[in-house]
Amino acid sequence: PAPEGPGLFGDPAPVAPPPAAVVPAPAPSGPYRVLARKYRPTHFDDLIGQEALVRTLRNAFAQGRVHHAFLLTGVRGVGKTTTARIIARALNCVGVDGRGGPTADPCGVCPECQAILKDRHPDVVEMDAASNRGIDDVRELREALRFRPAQGRQKVFILDEVHMLTDQAFNALLKSLEEPPPSVTFVLATTELRKVPVTIRSRCQTFSLRRVPVEVLRAHFGRIAEKEGVAVDAEALGMVARAADGSVRDGLSLLDQAIGLAGGGAVTGESVRDMLGLADRFLVFDLMEAVMDGKVADALAILDRTHEVGADPLAVLQDLTDLTHLLTRFRAAPALKDDTTLPEAERTRGSALAMRLSVPTLGRAWQMLLKGIAEVQQEGIDRRAAAEMVLIRLAHVADLPTPGEIVKRLAEDGGGDAAPRPAPGGGSGGLRAMAGGGVVASAAPV
Repeated sequence: PAPEGPGLFGDPAPVAPPPAAVVPAPAPSGPYRVLARKYRPTHFDDLIGQEALVRTLRNAFAQGRVHHAFLLTGVRGVGKTTTARIIARALNCVGVDGRGGPTADPCGVCPECQAILKDRHPDVVEMDAASNRGIDDVRELREALRFRPAQGRQKVFILDEVHMLTDQAFNALLKSLEEPPPSVTFVLATTELRKVPVTIRSRCQTFSLRRVPVEVLRAHFGRIAEKEGVAVDAEALGMVARAADGSVRDGLSLLDQAIGLAGGGAVTGESVRDMLGLADRFLVFDLMEAVMDGKVADALAILDRTHEVGADPLAVLQDLTDLTHLLTRFRAAPALKDDTTLPEAERTRGSALAMRLSVPTLGRAWQMLLKGIAEVQQEGIDRRAAAEMVLIRLAHVADLPTPGEIVKRLAEDGGGDAAPRPAPGGGSGGLRAMAGGGVVASAAPV
């Protein structure tokens, strides 16, 4: 209601609007759920790229040979914790009629499934081993093993990032992990399998979750974008899938960010490129051609253009490294140019560029780019200046012969001069070759 009387500084009292002019406030909506949580798999069939894991677990439930301890390993975002929750539902599901047993296809509607889906089941305990890593925490867990399940059929303990446990905690867990009560199942998850003691691994069934291929990620993100009613072009989906690096969660987070950047419109490759700070793929090809042709001025000009569009110098060098690897693959396997999973520009322009370069030249460029990336990542160094120095070095050595070519030329031109001369004492002599006015190789007598 409008306040009564004059205002604080003697202004006339505000007039309340008529009832017809009152606009009802919009109904409050729930908090936004990110795509990674909204589309988290709830059944084994929803797990993408993990066919071996799904087939093994399905057969185990069908034969009644479900192990009491599982160890799931893999990079971040491939479904370790999600798989653990699906296993917990599969063990506790009672079916629609309340009489079902353990099944690889939990119903999702019974009280047990609903409680696990909402993270409020008393018998499914998720522990962060990075925060509860001491022996006292394992002692509390062992005390909880003494009691029967409060509600469900099976108690499930999910230990995430289990490699963070201390040595004493691992030792305290050994006996419980080897011979737990019949109503207890352990599911351990880690991204660092080598840090888990072999005594722990030998007591568990270990499943290695693979990185999801780019094509599978691209199709998955396309289906999610269609469900969200967002138009995403193929180039943008490819960029997000490659940037995800095999992680479904990372890719969905990037897709969520790209949709927000589009502001309700279509997600284009240009917007995703700007969001990720990537250089245009055609600019990367132009830069590689300029460097390999020894055109320093052109290479620096292209680097300036990538800087203008917002590409990070480190990302440019990494793109050059990826392109060098692709060109080397084209040289090693020419049939790769017919691979439809690669973009059209990479298949046509990449195969043509690869035929101009030799494998030793590409190998030398690979080593120099790796060293250049390390230089750009150093603290206190101007990244743009460091990237320019890397390109200048690459351009200057691009037309120089490799050591093998130098030896071959000397053998063809010099004849006996190219043969190593015996060193005093019977050892093999050194070989000295000149290229470009400098000494390329010199070996001292052994």
